[in-house]
Amino acid sequence: MLRIAKPDRQPEIFYSIQGEGKNLGQPSIFVRTSLCNLHCIWCDTDYTWNWKGTRFAHQKDASPGYEKYDMEKVAAGMEVAEVAAIVRQYPCRNVVLTGGEPMMQQDGLLELIQELGPGYWFEIETNGAILPGPAFDACIGQYNVSPKLANSNNPQKLREKPKAYRFFARNPKANFKFVITEERDLEEVLALAGRYDISPEKIYLMPEGTSGEGLASKQSWLVEQCKAHGFHFTTRLHILIYGNKRGV
Repeated sequence: MLRIAKPDRQPEIFYSIQGEGKNLGQPSIFVRTSLCNLHCIWCDTDYTWNWKGTRFAHQKDASPGYEKYDMEKVAAGMEVAEVAAIVRQYPCRNVVLTGGEPMMQQDGLLELIQELGPGYWFEIETNGAILPGPAFDACIGQYNVSPKLANSNNPQKLREKPKAYRFFARNPKANFKFVITEERDLEEVLALAGRYDISPEKIYLMPEGTSGEGLASKQSWLVEQCKAHGFHFTTRLHILIYGNKRGV
């Protein structure tokens, strides 16, 4: 059994292009799991964790009509075979396991990987705070690790897990993607890179934003910082193409 995000009564399993990071522009099938161990104040998939009765803060709190989500309605339990059947409908073999935080459901996702069988390639979007088990690690082709900075509003003791960060820093399948909201975030990235010996070629800087205008306002400065430090720049291609929509 897997908990799959289901914000619009349909499981969020869809065929699009990878919009961020190392595989930018690559056609991919996305499987969005529900549940998360962190609660980012700017998260654009808050329907995977911002449940009624909790006290988590979000930027949308002041928006008219915004309400926290009913977990039983938007975090649907689905059988692994049912998820696999949807994935097989698409003419693609690259699967992105995303969330929420998919590493919270390693057992179920390992079953999914085994159910789909040979020929599929799996990359996983993770905040990097949870270690993969050996069997799960063996099945993953790429880790897109997005450590959360202070701008996420998560306490450092929750978002920064040294053992996990060191594992990913040394793992040749892992790259690191940092969401940048303002210039001081770069100081935090440089400190983390030094503390965990993360090679510059493994680091991608991405502007925070849910609109083309928001991304553009940060990208010129960010590109120059990537050039100065030997990092990669990544935008959010799906936002530029489709806008801030679900299922794309």
